Amino acid sequence: MLLGVIADDLTGATDVALMLAREGMRVVQTVGVPQHGVALPKADAVVVSMKSRTNPADEAVAWSLQACDALRHAGARQILFKYCSTFDSTDQGNIGPVTEALMRHLGVAWTVACPAFPENGRSVYQGHLFVGDSLLSDSPMKDHPLTPMRDSSLVRVLARQTSVPVGLVPYQTVSKGAVATRAAFEALAQTGRAIGVADAISNQDLRVLGEAFDGQLLLTGGSGIALGLPDNFRRAGLLPATRQIHAFHAPEGNTAVLAGSCSAATRGQVAHAIAHCVETFALDPLSIASGQQKAEDVLAWARPRLGAKPVLVYSTAEPDAVRAVQDQFGRDHSGQMIEALLGAVAVGLHEAGVSRLLVAGGETSGAVVTALGVSMLEIGPEIDPGVPWTLAADGKSIALALKSGNFGTVDFFTKALAMLETA
Repeated sequence: MLLGVIADDLTGATDVALMLAREGMRVVQTVGVPQHGVALPKADAVVVSMKSRTNPADEAVAWSLQACDALRHAGARQILFKYCSTFDSTDQGNIGPVTEALMRHLGVAWTVACPAFPENGRSVYQGHLFVGDSLLSDSPMKDHPLTPMRDSSLVRVLARQTSVPVGLVPYQTVSKGAVATRAAFEALAQTGRAIGVADAISNQDLRVLGEAFDGQLLLTGGSGIALGLPDNFRRAGLLPATRQIHAFHAPEGNTAVLAGSCSAATRGQVAHAIAHCVETFALDPLSIASGQQKAEDVLAWARPRLGAKPVLVYSTAEPDAVRAVQDQFGRDHSGQMIEALLGAVAVGLHEAGVSRLLVAGGETSGAVVTALGVSMLEIGPEIDPGVPWTLAADGKSIALALKSGNFGTVDFFTKALAMLETA
């Protein structure tokens, strides 16, 4: 193994795994922290996906250190801590606490923080995170139900999460190339600012950062930061110049979509699917909480409809409706009861013959994959930037598209399912 990746949620893991696969690495993704004594698969890169983005910080730190030890024991020469390109976190963490713990655990003097992913409209300039043309704090992420992002300054956000001083390596430096960029990080570290937020507004900037961090033991960022890393191994003769693209064959069977995200992107995708006559079932959190709406109710509706059209089960709602439910039941409990129901629905659908399942939302994807008992994924073709089809790699006959709530074009659901029909 050359590169070990610790991802703080499932969809973010498939996102970075796709990035590395596109750049010529053999990639395998595990679901959850590998158990002690369990051998990791042979691959150029192994991505460990966890559900640690919104967990208590001490739990996220413990899991991340366990994953780090497993990856290092298996031979990983470099560790990447991967988080969302919209820096999803609160003032309590978990990005800062995990970064600080990994730095201490690995004994590194400095590291980078860069969530930029220009292909998906995420860029960092003067330390501020942009979503498209808007500052993060002006984007729909400001109303995220779990991690509302109302400050676009990554230096300020990260400084509130960690005791490690945070500095900035601006675009004017990154534009000068890898040598100048690395020197700037080392100079920051000399002044005590051991975490450097890096500007990046294009893929070329990400490749510069990748080259600058050749041989650096620990990096942190979004999937974009991984773009330039395979070339370092290629220049060292550790990767072949080209890599064959393996064919992807989804198992035959029925199709379904489960949407738990309430992001603006997913809301648009649900509306598009409804307009295109997909069979739909809308979940009601109040009915779920009262026991009036159960997984079996959803399955009783879905089973006779399977086959003719894809079925879509969704809890996606507008921000005001989400806040009303959270005010009544609490933020964490509201999310957990919907995730548990969608996990049970996924199991029931699979038992009823669904072998092609698209899931929207990082937390929802984690709940669904856990419920299905999938422990490893093979990365397939790209649907939209950051979102591939995957195949369960542990004997289960199911293809999964696991989408971060903010990712994908408005026609993502219908496009993803049509892709399998033409494969």
